[in-house]
Amino acid sequence: MNDSEYKAALVREQRPITALRGVGVALAERLAVLGVKQIQDLLFVLPTRYEDRTQVHPIGAVVPGVRIAIEGEIQLSEIVFRRRRQLLCRISDGTGSLTLRFFYFSTQQQQGLARGARIHCFGEVRRGPLGLEIVHPEYRRIFESNVQLESTLTPVYPITEGITQARLRGLISQALKELDTAGIREWLPNEILNPMNLPSLCDALSYVHRPPLDAQLDILESGRHPVQQRLAFEELLTHQIVMRRLRESAQRDSAWSLIDQTELVSRFINGLPYSLTSAQNRVLLEIINDLKQQHPMARLVQGDVGCGKTIVAAAAAAHAVGGGRQVALMAPTALLAEQHLYNFDQWFRPLGITVALVAGSQATKTRRSILTAVASGEVNIIVGTHALFQEEIKFKDLSLVIVDEQHRFGVQQRLRLAEKGLAEGKHPHQLIMTATPIPRTLAMTAYADLDVSIIDSLPPGRTPVQTVVAPESRRHEVVARVAIACAQGRQAYWVCPLIEESEELRYQAAEETAAALAEALPQLKVGLVHGRMSARKKEEGMLAFKTGQIQLLVATTVIEVGVDVPNATLMVIENAERMGLAQLHQLRGRVGRGTRQSSCVLLYRAPLGQLSRERLHAIRDSNDGFEIAQRDLELRGPGEMLGTRQTGLAQMRVADLSRDIGLLPLIQNAAEILLTRYADRIGPLTTRWIGSDAKYGRIG
Repeated sequence: MNDSEYKAALVREQRPITALRGVGVALAERLAVLGVKQIQDLLFVLPTRYEDRTQVHPIGAVVPGVRIAIEGEIQLSEIVFRRRRQLLCRISDGTGSLTLRFFYFSTQQQQGLARGARIHCFGEVRRGPLGLEIVHPEYRRIFESNVQLESTLTPVYPITEGITQARLRGLISQALKELDTAGIREWLPNEILNPMNLPSLCDALSYVHRPPLDAQLDILESGRHPVQQRLAFEELLTHQIVMRRLRESAQRDSAWSLIDQTELVSRFINGLPYSLTSAQNRVLLEIINDLKQQHPMARLVQGDVGCGKTIVAAAAAAHAVGGGRQVALMAPTALLAEQHLYNFDQWFRPLGITVALVAGSQATKTRRSILTAVASGEVNIIVGTHALFQEEIKFKDLSLVIVDEQHRFGVQQRLRLAEKGLAEGKHPHQLIMTATPIPRTLAMTAYADLDVSIIDSLPPGRTPVQTVVAPESRRHEVVARVAIACAQGRQAYWVCPLIEESEELRYQAAEETAAALAEALPQLKVGLVHGRMSARKKEEGMLAFKTGQIQLLVATTVIEVGVDVPNATLMVIENAERMGLAQLHQLRGRVGRGTRQSSCVLLYRAPLGQLSRERLHAIRDSNDGFEIAQRDLELRGPGEMLGTRQTGLAQMRVADLSRDIGLLPLIQNAAEILLTRYADRIGPLTTRWIGSDAKYGRIG
């Protein structure tokens, strides 16, 4: 392809969505919610499922609970007022009749659904007050003796407010017609496609949007059809290349070479009441070697719950502060940020190092004072949440950014904080921590822009937590177990998923549970912490638990990360069958942090589904975070471990890392081919799959 052909292909492929017939500014704004900004984006809004609308069923033969197409004549059309205004239409085809019920309708729709009109409609049949009915069916008027039925399976797409399925299908049909006129370009070269026997991009898109009647629906809906694998391959390949380019770009940047001139690291470590493990020392050495370089560190520290990542991060911070620079530590929740503030202040105050918290809930006067101290360099270590990269926060000489629980943030958020430290052409170093281990193959894709260090051992004296799985019917036994543990001078957690009772989810509410446990255990001081409390109230509750004023802490999963109370030896988790392995393992990690035997009781509601049963067995049988991560990947996919729709990598339209993990080795090879021989095609692929926005910062 010569230069003019290349530019022409780009112009045609990257036309804005407003160039499509019938798309104005208002509709374009709604489509943007679905990630659709260009015409080609429509082709990558893939169906979530399919329906067979190729047959019309006699009304007299329909049964509740099925989605079918029917045709008939409207016998009666009226507006009724029963709690809310409704349009009811009685439709008959000679074999039977049923009601069509509309809660939202216009005058034009009402006129079109008048008595005598013939319509073709599709929807789910259910029992209603007047017999069988369909609520808000998709329909169209019939003006001819024979209506043209669908010739392929009908796709059902994810939609957003203001866009109906019919409207979205119409727009995608317009975009599909352009496939025949080179509306979208095949950017993958044949030397990648041919050895893998992958279909062309146009064939894959045509099939996935208009599958033939004989298509194997089970394979399509599982995402394993060859046409979907073709699209997943291209998407994963693009993400892999973008992450690698991020890394290459960072390696070309300049950073401050940090030297601990005051031996602060040694003084910090010598002041600890214990020695670092060999794994902690090894990882710390890797970090310090990076910090001494003149290009910015980008390192991920993986480690199981309780392995001592925070101490390693604190030692890294000491190295930067010992070099006369500032450090920012970003945590995903206010509670975890407050925990880090408490620990870092305890460690560094005796060494003359100032630590401060920046939080959105602070009083204006307090916040202004802290921001002034940060800007002047008076504060050495700044702890906070997302608030750290707000415009008003100015650092004096930020040189190290530490991000805790990476899976709770996206790549873009991490880079935004790093950009705040850019000064004199120097970029800050980045240290990323996660207590959610992931398998190596997945890590190579998820964190391709980072070097990876693993703390693969726990501090000595840690006894593995004993895990018990019990039905809710044995709740009284668990309450008795809590009483015994607290009578022995220990403390306990009782974790509930929700704040208040929900009719849809039969979860025990934290507030209800706290009241019930306080009544059942009047001899104990019962506390409550949940996400809707103010930061001050949560901090007070956690501090009371940490200092032993509270013996039993009832909490939501807000305590999943960061809480360190060595005297807590019992964890009870309600509705454990509803949680993923990663979250259960994180919660369980709140106990077993001292030298005494600790236990975790997983309460579940019967009956258990197969997936829930396997998940509970997996967490019961292993305390190894890496083993659990592998099982989590097999059972649930990467959503939890990478942060569903949170990390940059998780913003996938087609690919699923657990399902498509077999593609990853092939992607490594394909990435080399593109980077070395077809670099000009990377830009169009990036625009197609990631968007024209600089979502990842600098990727060139």
